[in-house]
Amino acid sequence: MQITNTQKLIISIISIVGLGSLGGLFTIAEIPTWYAGLNKPSFNPPNWIFGPMWTTLYVLMGISFYLIWKHSISLERSLAIRLFIIQFILNFCWSILFFSLHQIGWAFAEIVTMWVFILLTILQFRKLSPTAAALLIPYLLWVSFASILNGSIWQLN
Repeated sequence: MQITNTQKLIISIISIVGLGSLGGLFTIAEIPTWYAGLNKPSFNPPNWIFGPMWTTLYVLMGISFYLIWKHSISLERSLAIRLFIIQFILNFCWSILFFSLHQIGWAFAEIVTMWVFILLTILQFRKLSPTAAALLIPYLLWVSFASILNGSIWQLN
């Protein structure tokens, strides 16, 4: 049975939003306790902004992934999907490092690595779909901000 493009779109969005949201399980309990006690820079956004922001970014990531997945199988598509998966795994692991393990420094090193893989993903996606690449730009910008925030929290604590 062949998966239709509509099914690929639905699978992409639901799986990325769903898996991305799992990272929230490592985060939520730590926000009113450990995270609240950290010294944070003046530009730290209010906590309520993170949920809607990440949900939006995960939806954009899902659409972006779909635009690549629907392409014919090729080496370029395979590389694009591999890079996407690597950056997505790094995204998931960051929450564990930062919030569950309280390893702010390691989380900073990890988020910088994630940023590089997001950039590599965008560059590879652009070869197949400029739209797919463009949909990841807000994600790269948010992770850029999150990297500065993570680094600042590490420095302050």
